[in-house]
Amino acid sequence: MPPSVALPDRKPRSADAPAALAGLRVIDFTRVVAGPACTQTLGDFGADVIKIEQPVRGDDTRSYEHAELGGESAAFLSLNRNKRGMVLDLAIPRAREVARALIDKADVVVENFSSAVMEKYGLDYPAVSSTNPGLIYCSISAYGRTGPFAWRSGFDPITQAESGFMSLNGFADGPPVRTGPPIIDLATGMSACNAILLALAARQRLGRGQHVDVALFDIALAMTGFSGMAFLMNGKNPSRTGNSPNDSPTVGVFEASDGPLYVACANDRLYQRLVTDVLARPDLLTDPRFSSRKARSTNRVQLRSILAEILASERMDVWISRMNQAGVPVGRVRNVEQAFDAAEVRARDRICRIPHPTAGSIPNIEPSITMQLTPTVEPRAAPRLGEHTFAVLREKLELTDDEIEALRRVGAFGPVDPTIPA
Repeated sequence: MPPSVALPDRKPRSADAPAALAGLRVIDFTRVVAGPACTQTLGDFGADVIKIEQPVRGDDTRSYEHAELGGESAAFLSLNRNKRGMVLDLAIPRAREVARALIDKADVVVENFSSAVMEKYGLDYPAVSSTNPGLIYCSISAYGRTGPFAWRSGFDPITQAESGFMSLNGFADGPPVRTGPPIIDLATGMSACNAILLALAARQRLGRGQHVDVALFDIALAMTGFSGMAFLMNGKNPSRTGNSPNDSPTVGVFEASDGPLYVACANDRLYQRLVTDVLARPDLLTDPRFSSRKARSTNRVQLRSILAEILASERMDVWISRMNQAGVPVGRVRNVEQAFDAAEVRARDRICRIPHPTAGSIPNIEPSITMQLTPTVEPRAAPRLGEHTFAVLREKLELTDDEIEALRRVGAFGPVDPTIPA
């Protein structure tokens, strides 16, 4: 069934607007989520990203089951925009030579293979930096590239579990819950992109590149945030608080008469606005049980019950209008369909459709970064498997058709068709 949300054509960028990363050459050996999320951001802002995949199967996300359009999965299309795609079988020596030649001409390499894979192929940082000292080489892994746990493989939910991050999600009377979207993968991709940009800035000053090591576990641990910091300060293990941070009675989901809304009165000033300007209940401010943040916390069960009863008496639109006028943070609790059809999405041009070679067009969720002088480039859909292999070899390495054919015959691009004579 097609989605109910209308997808407009994308508004074109200004023809004379520069791209922030124009001319940056990126070789992308990543797959699944964290690595592709990193390199997609680089591509969105003008870097020439060449994604290298294994032949036949390609990136694992090509076969993910969420949805499919034009022969490609939603996962792959959402993470590999603005890249050129090629295939190389790194088990073939000639293919490794091609990879090494591409790296020698690159500014950035990003890889998220299992430990020691790039070293086995002679494509690790110590090997390739000897011929390209300016290279920024970013490794993304579960537990880092150094130390006694570097050998361990792992994915987003494993690091959510092991870092304590998962223990903070869910309700106090239920089990720990992983986040729906792979938040650690996505945050790791963002952090890796930041690290690459930091290394590029350092290269301008120092004149050389460096190895960047970004680990999912490190990101997950950091994302315990002030809960982790509080534990280090007071030794108390944080508990799950559901939709209300610190089990606050004035922050969380409440039911209006026709649906749920999220209210966030996290300080005395906002609480005063809520009970006086919105609810017309100044007694909830003067009542000693609720007159201070500490008192409200102590009597949170009673206060939340009172607020829930009041908010259930009127429609969501009425409460949202009153709270917006009073400056009380509030929002509808939407499902994905409602969110993508929301006025906030349309007003900021967050979704559109872009051309695709087999589907005609596909949905596109715009990058979350907006830059005035150097906006994102015109989006190109994620590449078909091996779509740009020959073009990249001709352009980047200046190979002739005969040289490319010789590579094909030795299996550099995958299994050789036995019906074609050698």
